[in-house]
Amino acid sequence: MTFLRARRALLVPATAVALLSSGAGIGWAVGFADPAPVVVVREPLAQAEAPRGAPGRTLGLSRVTVMPGAELASHHHPGTQIARIANGTLTYSVETGAVKVMSGSSDDPTVVRRITAGHTGRIRTGQWIVEQPDEVHHAANRGTEPVVIYLATLFTTGAPPSLPN
Repeated sequence: MTFLRARRALLVPATAVALLSSGAGIGWAVGFADPAPVVVVREPLAQAEAPRGAPGRTLGLSRVTVMPGAELASHHHPGTQIARIANGTLTYSVETGAVKVMSGSSDDPTVVRRITAGHTGRIRTGQWIVEQPDEVHHAANRGTEPVVIYLATLFTTGAPPSLPN
């Protein structure tokens, strides 16, 4: 074997090992990198302090976006809240109390189902619920698209619209 052939015979495997090593290193780094966080974003859209008939209260309108895989921890609302799903499907679990899942307009609603304590149901696009202060719940986005929820909340002025349990 000539010197050039011998050198080429060593160079090709050495290059392959170097490329494989760097590729394995990149794969290892990507495989063990922290995954992107799943998020829930609440955006206040409008509010009125002390609306007629509700002194000491604030009526708020918000949009909540729940990204795929994100979860809302166990919580309750200190005032009445109406939630309408504008996009996606929310997996909703009731811990105490009960909610009726409604569809259609508020003038002529249809009860789709009732979710009671200890049970979980899905709330789909166009459906809505009314949450009362004694109802404790948690939720998640188990789908592949963002869940968008519009909320109308009546809460004590200066207090948060939801409280953890």
